Amino acid sequence: MLLHIIARGKIGRSPEGDLVDRYAKRLTWPVKITEWPDTGAGKVAEPITPHRTVLLDERGKAMSSESFAVLLGRWRDDGVRETRFMIGAADGHSDAERAAADLLFAFGPATWPHMIARAMLMEQLYRATTILAGHPYHRA
Repeated sequence: MLLHIIARGKIGRSPEGDLVDRYAKRLTWPVKITEWPDTGAGKVAEPITPHRTVLLDERGKAMSSESFAVLLGRWRDDGVRETRFMIGAADGHSDAERAAADLLFAFGPATWPHMIARAMLMEQLYRATTILAGHPYHRA
């Protein structure tokens, strides 16, 4: 299953960008990162079906790493070919985007800068895939 991170803003060369790159290189699942401008419309070219859309949103569901891994594993096993993780800009996501998402996912109730949220997401994706593979990275 393709893990597709779609984020507003350019991460560029930064400590957060280094973390994103580090975890992207470790992932054994295919990963793609698409950056959109901070404002304006963004569009995913040639949608892959079936796919799931996850919006990172402070009002979303906080999940344990194990629960997140189980969800990704279930989607993969159900034949989902792509999961899109959407990280918004400063204004977050619209009500329409929230309503259309398969999951609103939160790293707790706090608001996180989108560059840090991107690095946190990449680490959680790496952790989830290692949990599914039975790798000892995650120590429950």
